[in-house]
Amino acid sequence: MTPEELETARDRVIDDVVAGGLSVLFCGINPGLMSAATGHHFARPGNRFWPVLHLSGFTPRQLRPAEQRELLDYGLGITNVVARATARADELSEEELRTGGQLLAAKVERLRPRWLAVVGVTAYRTAFGERKAKIGPQERTIGGTRIWALPNPSGLNAHWTAQTMADEFARLRAAAEGDDSLQDG
Repeated sequence: MTPEELETARDRVIDDVVAGGLSVLFCGINPGLMSAATGHHFARPGNRFWPVLHLSGFTPRQLRPAEQRELLDYGLGITNVVARATARADELSEEELRTGGQLLAAKVERLRPRWLAVVGVTAYRTAFGERKAKIGPQERTIGGTRIWALPNPSGLNAHWTAQTMADEFARLRAAAEGDDSLQDG
């Protein structure tokens, strides 16, 4: 896609991949322009979400963004804190993230996943007013849903390799499967 074609996707909203009673509802910060242009979450080729999801054991093979609806077969789903697409997450205001956190909480109360996994601890901190939150399970819950802050899988997040990210995703997977022994790392 050309930069001009991507720019036409700015502010678009893409459909969530959700159902009631999921094991884990993954929550991105907001869709990027490639995701908005294709209608598929985590669609930019440099984004590590799909490889990490597989490396961590959540899926038996690496899914492509176009196969996102298959996540439901594994009890997984995807949504975003903020629905509108931007080129970069830093284009979002704190107010948008806080409002997004309120809308996300209402969505979680309705869908009741076992875990909400926010991919991006900085966005989680802002959206939920948890300034000192760290990667891992959070004390906050939404109804009966536990929350886990995960590293942002964007290729811009150089602090985490695909493998160290997959290790953290695997801790969540173990917790979601009922094995709490890996939660404290």
